[in-house]
Amino acid sequence: MNKKDKTVWNSLELNIFKKYDNCVTFFRRLADRIVKSINSLSVKKLTICAAVLFAVSLIPILLLGRYNVMCVDDYNYGIAVHDAWLATGSFKEALRSAIEQVKLVYMTIQGAYTSCFLMSLCPMNFSYESAFVVPIIMVGLFSVSTFLLGRQMLTRWLGADRHRAAFVMFILLFMYYQVIEAPFEGIYWYNGSVHYIFMEALFFIILTLVSYSILEDKNKTGRVISCTAAAILAPINAGCNIVTALQAEVLLLFLLIYVCVVKKKRLFYVLIPYLTYTAGFLCNMLAPGHRVRAGADVTSGCSPLMSILLSFYHAPVFMIKWTSVFVILIWLALLPVLWRIAVESDKKFEHPFWMTAGAYCIISAMFTPTLYGLGTVGLARVDNIIQMVYYLSIVLVTVYWLGFVSHGHKKQNRIAGKRSDKELSGSVTETSGMKLGKFLESTGNMMTISFLLLVCVVWIFTADKNTYTGISALRSLIIGDGRAYYTESMERHELYVDKKVRDVEVKPYSAKPALFKFDDLSPDKDYWLNTGVTEYYHKHSIRLVEKDG
Repeated sequence: MNKKDKTVWNSLELNIFKKYDNCVTFFRRLADRIVKSINSLSVKKLTICAAVLFAVSLIPILLLGRYNVMCVDDYNYGIAVHDAWLATGSFKEALRSAIEQVKLVYMTIQGAYTSCFLMSLCPMNFSYESAFVVPIIMVGLFSVSTFLLGRQMLTRWLGADRHRAAFVMFILLFMYYQVIEAPFEGIYWYNGSVHYIFMEALFFIILTLVSYSILEDKNKTGRVISCTAAAILAPINAGCNIVTALQAEVLLLFLLIYVCVVKKKRLFYVLIPYLTYTAGFLCNMLAPGHRVRAGADVTSGCSPLMSILLSFYHAPVFMIKWTSVFVILIWLALLPVLWRIAVESDKKFEHPFWMTAGAYCIISAMFTPTLYGLGTVGLARVDNIIQMVYYLSIVLVTVYWLGFVSHGHKKQNRIAGKRSDKELSGSVTETSGMKLGKFLESTGNMMTISFLLLVCVVWIFTADKNTYTGISALRSLIIGDGRAYYTESMERHELYVDKKVRDVEVKPYSAKPALFKFDDLSPDKDYWLNTGVTEYYHKHSIRLVEKDG
């Protein structure tokens, strides 16, 4: 290569390197600007974004509710009210029939008087096309009650500011509704969701009111109103499923013990709701229907002691099951926010082990009733409420442990600050917890945003589109499963209400949304699902036939 060629080559090489450096500099500056912009986002703006994410994730879930219909036990519990409504057209008579239904169930099946009353008043008894309101009611009430309780626990008990607490709860609710154990039982099925989701939401409201009564220092009128409302709602809520009722008894007792030790002047604010709840709880538990049902049910549950022991075993099994990669990514996204809550809190975090043990006991206790009554766990509609309690516990326990780490280090520094320089040397060691805290501090908003973006990628682009509730609902809307299912359901309903047809034969559904997981009718007209629909519409028989039959 001659000198001229070498000169040309060197010049070309220099230009390439300059362009490369310019590109690197450009992208580095762009990255710095992006990082700076993200880190400059206020907590309020992040909270708004979280609220939008949660709202958007619910849109397909609620839209799919347009194709929801009556099913399973909705018929069995609603027949008396439906007959009264058709015969009289009077809502007052329908209410009277609902009360009579509660009396019958109380004496023959179970003591859940409030749940049975609400189950009898299924909206579809009055208008078959009104099933779309079920997901709106269940998601709306459960989301609001969970949000209020979680935000209060974070702000009043753990010292978080309102915006950070709201951000955490919006993300937590987004996560829950995407990985909910049984979407159909918790969102679309009226009978199952009102018995568990609705009643758990009502208990969350009671717990929020009682908590406010304990911790509010300035507004005495507000404390009295909250206590009164809680005392009124308590016996209403006590007429619910045994899982929620037992959980309520345990938590209200914990709060009663707390005020007896720490805030004796607030004793009556907890005692009154606790007594009214206990009165309702006893009314529920002492119902003759429990004995009648136990005598007729060949399934035997576990002994009380064995039920409790097995509860402590099954709790971690389900906790591991519910801690999916999606949940871990959400937890990592929230970690910097939870750290800031802990660091800036003026609360004392002195008993992390007791806090963790208490949360574990509460979760475990929710498995006990089904073990005692049925000798089993894993009932989908029950798992829905236990799952949310578990996720709430994760957040609260994480904040408490982070508070213990950060505040313990502050205390160590204060003690060390009183010593001489010679004594101070080597006296304060940086723990692994504080190293984690420094790292979380250094990430600003980047770690939270990065993991949330990763969550969105996993959520949207997962291979199985039925993995997450919102995406599964969107898929059913796009491919038309919901519309086809609803059309065929209405065709069935036309046969049900046709007085000329006494023996009804219906075809299997050609399509059904993946979220609508429930057993269909059987070719056997005496199958329990068939008999429920048969009695509801006063037919001679209803059975399923093959399409070519």
